[in-house]
Amino acid sequence: MAKTLIEIKQGLEGHVGKRLKLKANGGRRKTITRSGVLSETYPSVFVVELDQEENAFERVSYSYADVLTETVELKFSDELTIATVIEQ
Repeated sequence: MAKTLIEIKQGLEGHVGKRLKLKANGGRRKTITRSGVLSETYPSVFVVELDQEENAFERVSYSYADVLTETVELKFSDELTIATVIEQ
């Protein structure tokens, strides 16, 4: 697992434009699973453009701290998790 927010951000910057599946903690024992494309990274957050067939809204954003605390888990279509991407 990544040790800093900067390492997570750098790991995600290399995957902009790639398809991914994300699993997010929705609270109260709910897990939200969505798929889409990592579209942009900003200093504090990253944006995922969601597949329109499956979701009611176009995009979601999460902070790098969500990945660090494992509130959000990302899995890219090439079957690598964000933890293995950052370790490379």
